[in-house]
Amino acid sequence: MSVRVLIADDQALVRAGFRGIVDVAPGFTVVGEAGTGTAAVELARRERPDVVLMDIRMPGMDGLEATRLITGAGGPAGVPGVRVLILTMFDLDEHIYEALRGGASGFLLKDTAPEDLLAAIRVVAAGEALLAPSVTRRLIAEFAGRPDPSGSVEPARPTTLPGITAREHEVLVLIAEGHTNPEIARRLHITEGTTKTHVGHLLTKLAARDRVQLVITAFRAGLGPS
Repeated sequence: MSVRVLIADDQALVRAGFRGIVDVAPGFTVVGEAGTGTAAVELARRERPDVVLMDIRMPGMDGLEATRLITGAGGPAGVPGVRVLILTMFDLDEHIYEALRGGASGFLLKDTAPEDLLAAIRVVAAGEALLAPSVTRRLIAEFAGRPDPSGSVEPARPTTLPGITAREHEVLVLIAEGHTNPEIARRLHITEGTTKTHVGHLLTKLAARDRVQLVITAFRAGLGPS
């Protein structure tokens, strides 16, 4: 079954470039293109893609607000089953912090190699966060210690996370290091199904919306890579 992708960018040439990579690759289908955030939200609701490749800077509604509306972060119900992968020119774009808070599943540099673009889409479509690259780890590490946009201060780092088992703790550490479920399964000598069960328990126990929030929680608890 093909991974269905929506491309949102205000530059037609950029959209065409991504379409040229994605649409011809086996197992992928581009279901639409949007040049504004408003169009991206409308198309996401109509087409229900698996992944939206979302630019940040677009006229009118930008990619940040569009991401919040699609994911349902902090507001009305979003579009179930649709995940957002942010596109950016800069690996330390200030807006990335807000995008992650808005429910994005990760971010991708626009100069990413075609094979890495396809791999990233697969990762996000599978329900995982794109957190493996070292630059992303640094980004999440810094983001985890920042104040909330409301102005409140992040809580102090706890030394333990009450309610999780020793095995769940191991899984959380590996998630924070950027490992996928298959990699975690191999490292802990468990099945992928068992790994998914542990991840599901962590999401519930830690009240995390997605894998990105699990990583943030892990960093706050001092469990992320140094």
